[in-house]
This record gives sequence, C-alpha cells and structure tokens, in this order.
Amino acid sequence: MTFRILDARVPAERAEWTALHEAWPAREVYAHPAYVERFAGPADQPLAAVWQDAGGRVLYPFLSRAITAPHLAGAAAGARDLTSPYGYGGAFVTGAPDAEAFWAAHAAWAREHGAICEFVRFALFPDELLAYPGEKHEKLTNVVCDLRRDEATIWSDFDHKVRKNVNRARREGVTIEIDPSGAHLDDFLRIYTATMDRRDARRGFYFPHEFFAAIARDLPGQYVFVHARHAGAIISTELALVSAHNVYSFLGGTDAAAFDLRPNDLLKLELIHWAKRAGRTRFVLGGGYTPDDGIFKYKRAFAPDGLVPYFVGTRVLDQARYAALVAAHEAHARTIDPAWTRDAGFFPAYRAELPTSAAPAP
Repeated sequence: MTFRILDARVPAERAEWTALHEAWPAREVYAHPAYVERFAGPADQPLAAVWQDAGGRVLYPFLSRAITAPHLAGAAAGARDLTSPYGYGGAFVTGAPDAEAFWAAHAAWAREHGAICEFVRFALFPDELLAYPGEKHEKLTNVVCDLRRDEATIWSDFDHKVRKNVNRARREGVTIEIDPSGAHLDDFLRIYTATMDRRDARRGFYFPHEFFAAIARDLPGQYVFVHARHAGAIISTELALVSAHNVYSFLGGTDAAAFDLRPNDLLKLELIHWAKRAGRTRFVLGGGYTPDDGIFKYKRAFAPDGLVPYFVGTRVLDQARYAALVAAHEAHARTIDPAWTRDAGFFPAYRAELPTSAAPAP
C-alpha cells in the first residue's frame, strides 16, 4: 500500500499526477492538476491524495486553503481547511481499493498538515467514487442527458419548447461552430461577462481572461468551445469540459440582443450531438443556483427524466479548533450587526459571509 500527496505547483509532482491522470480510463477533467490549480489562490495548495493497493487506486484532488481572515488570526494560527474546486470531485476510484485504509491515511496526513475540516463537492456518479467517511448532504438536483440513446430518441425527449426553439433558430439562419482550441476566446469572454452582469452573479463567477486561456493551454482534448453564429457574429457561446465518458456544460452565455433567435437551444443540441459522436455516454447540463429556479427548469427541458441528486460532504477533523474558529467568526459578525445569524447549512461555518452593516431597526 502506498499513500502520497502531490502538489500541482511542484514540477516533478505535477508530472507524476499528470501521468496518473493520463493512464486512468475515466480521465475525469475535474481531477486534472491543471484544472485544480485554476482554483487555488496564492496562499492555497492544489493537491491530490494518491493511494495504490492490491485492489486498486484512488485519486483525490482538493485544495488546501489558508485561513487568512484577520478576525480569525488568533484561533486559526497554523490551521488550514480542505475543499474541492468548483465543479465535481471526491476520491475517484479505479478498481476496489481499501476505503477505510485510504481515509485513515488521509486523516493522519490532514492532522499533520493542520487541516481542521473538509468540504467535498461530489461527482454525480457514485460508481466513480470511494465511499466517504464524513457526512453527506443532498443539495441541488442536476440534469444529465443519456447519450447511449439514439439521436432521434434524445430529440423526442426534449420538451416541446426546446424543439420549437431549435427549429426557430434554424429558420433564422443560426449556425453552430465547434471550437476545440479556444480560437474565439475574446468573443466568449465578452458574452460570458455580460451574461454574469445580467444575472447579477456572485463575484466568484467573474473569471479573468487568463483563467480561460489556461484551460485552453493546459487541458488539450479536455474542453471544447461551442459558438452560435448569426450573420457572421457569435451570439451565444459555451465552454464544455470533456472527460473520457462524460461531457460537462461548464460556463457560457448568450447576447441579450439575440434572445429572439433562440440560439442557445440549438447550441445545446449540437453540443449533445458532438459529445455523442465523440463516443461519450453522458452530457451533464448541471443544475440551478436555487431549487427549481429558471436556470434549472431550462436545463431540465433537455432531459426531463435525467434528474440526478447532487451531494456535498463535510468532515470536521479537529473539533476543538473548528469550534473556536466558529465562535470567533460569530463574535466578529455581531460587532457589525448584533442581530446577525449565519446560514445553518453553510460549511465551514467560519467562512460564512459577514454582514456588511447592521440591519435597519424594524
């Protein structure tokens, strides 16, 4: 049995991690060092726990984050926490390795590392993952289109409004372009940023140009851009991430002036066709921001029967230090707003958003 921690910012370890990923039949994009590194801040570490025994192998990508908030400095001295990058993660498994032994080794490393807790965004398909020893919580439902069906069946399963919108886009002369190299990254970023503005998105969804340029540079064959054009101009665009079996709708948007052309429905259809013809078995559309919101309903229209529960995992590794951090965070928040209460479901609780000012008196 072997257990190792690899750091994507250490060249020799990154090369080892990359080689393990390339040899893995599933080649999940969310476990690639270049992907994990995209979400690591300057004080964070993009890491993977690697385990090998007679039964199989584990590849567990995660971020080790410094706890840098000034009001937590006393309680957080030397402490870190662990989290999955944005998307889908967990301990990916090949074969049938010893889960208990892996998690024991990982917990021992975490204690030495100063990690006090762990948050995991799990991949959607349990057969890809090692059983988790912490708590699992069901969150938003995701939508998955099964590509093992023929194209006619996939089309007939779309909601009527999707088929209607696709036909309208075609009548209006909308065409679809597959862009496997990011040749039109500036157009993508222009439309994506405007879409985030229109949706009043959280700051964390405003990724800079270098974020997308790095994906195009460092993840060859594991992404594809798809663009809808009208009268020569790109009016809708999407970045999809590509694994050996799954294709994931990742980030994108549509020019508000082109809504009446219904370009995104046609874009999704052609992306599904591209994924199927590329030999993939599932197209993951994802979920919404809140339960049953408009974004979720839009995605569900492409696969009404393809609803898959999405889970996150939480594990406290050092109860005393975790409690001290939560107490310090809550005390500081109440100096700003004495009536403040945190979201009980937010984890880790000491990273819950602070109030910006006291709530007005009733």
